[in-house]
Amino acid sequence: MGAMPNALVLNCSPHEVRVALLEDGQVAEIYVERRRDASLVGNIYKGRVIRVLPGMQAAFVDIGLDRAAFLYVGDVAEPKRSSTSTLSEARQDLASRPIQSLLHEGQELMVQVAKEPISTKGARVTTHVSIAGRHLVFMPTMEHIGVSRRITDEEERRRLRDILETLVPHGGGFVARTAAEGRTPEELQADLEFLRQVWNDVLNRKEALAAPATLYEDLDLALRSVRDLVTPELEQIIVDDAEEHERLTRFMRRFMPRYLDRVQRHAGSDAIFDTYGVEIELNRALGRKVWLRSGGYLIIDQTEALTAVDVNTGRFVGRRNLEDTILRTNIEAVNEIVSQLRLRNIGGIIIIDFIDMEQEQNRNRVYTALAEALQRDRSKTNILKISDLGLVEMTRKRVRESLMRSLSEPCYYCEGSGFLKSEVTLAHEIYRELAREAGTMGLPAVRIGVHPRVASTLLEGERSMLEELSARIDKSITVEARPDFHLERFEFTPFAP
Repeated sequence: MGAMPNALVLNCSPHEVRVALLEDGQVAEIYVERRRDASLVGNIYKGRVIRVLPGMQAAFVDIGLDRAAFLYVGDVAEPKRSSTSTLSEARQDLASRPIQSLLHEGQELMVQVAKEPISTKGARVTTHVSIAGRHLVFMPTMEHIGVSRRITDEEERRRLRDILETLVPHGGGFVARTAAEGRTPEELQADLEFLRQVWNDVLNRKEALAAPATLYEDLDLALRSVRDLVTPELEQIIVDDAEEHERLTRFMRRFMPRYLDRVQRHAGSDAIFDTYGVEIELNRALGRKVWLRSGGYLIIDQTEALTAVDVNTGRFVGRRNLEDTILRTNIEAVNEIVSQLRLRNIGGIIIIDFIDMEQEQNRNRVYTALAEALQRDRSKTNILKISDLGLVEMTRKRVRESLMRSLSEPCYYCEGSGFLKSEVTLAHEIYRELAREAGTMGLPAVRIGVHPRVASTLLEGERSMLEELSARIDKSITVEARPDFHLERFEFTPFAP
């Protein structure tokens, strides 16, 4: 059984859900959610302001999590705004006002998580609440009607706007999502009524509960991925768990009946991610090196501040000339880079170091190819022209932790640096340290406790250095191999033989 061209593959266990989106048979996006640390984005809380920071134009809000959430001045909604001002205009107006005039310590307010807590940062929250349905997004704090930018047909945009104008005579903001394209007024109305009902539940809970409290939790990964990723082009939704299959079917029957026939149980005895080639891609997505078909390769380094992507020609030598080889490698790299950004869910600042191109027109071709490839990406991206150094700077909206950060942790041994001192470097460090401390040791002999690999360096390759040191400090030296030691740890123990 081969991979379907366009499918959503769900691997569900009692402790973890993994979802893969396949496009043209290739794994395009992977999401993983452990049941005990489910995603917080989209959740609505009743919180309490615990600190206002005028210097940062921000406040910390207790929403009942381990770390306080961060609320920026531009994310503090005023009372209802008219339909003429967009969310970004509203934010700019607010960002120019001092935060202490909007918030005070102890104040209770409703907030929604806009960004997951990432590494050391708390969740970023906003008071501009929005609740996503299948076809519409409801924004109760705004008076605004909009249509997703991904719907490009002007006639369809106007039709959707007209339907919304009719359906929303009194208050609230609604945006038609990409999935609203071609939907009937009745389907949109059903979504709208459902969203209003959800909002009423939120308001009732807000009245009943003391802060900090959870007022609304967005759907879990399985249902959220079906809500957000299912499109008319998607041919199958395959799930490997009987209970989840039943739950998905109920959800589809209620909210997305026209896609109900696409939900299937995984029939084979093989693991579902093996059958569809996802497991291999998942392991590739955690590696630093990604090979290109031509024999070139990418190196992807994720750091706290930014992600660097380096393009190399590797084994690819081309057929005509060097400039042609470089251009072809860079163009091939563009598609792989965009695929990897989506697959690894990399956000924030991204720097791409393409191979240097002499000709301006070739640089422009690579830039245009990158801009076009990024149109497949659902995350918002912003890209700058190729610099004189051949670098492209871009940003990609980061909402959740990257795949690498959610599935791995820094190496406890090198503490994430990727490097350890060499054994010879350590031997010289021990020499200097012992020469410095020998004068304070009253006893005639000293034992050096070290990792076994350093012990063999001291006793074999650097033996003459040890003998010279022994004569210099006038003490006999013995080396003890300690398997329990970290490679870089050593200790001196004076003793009387």
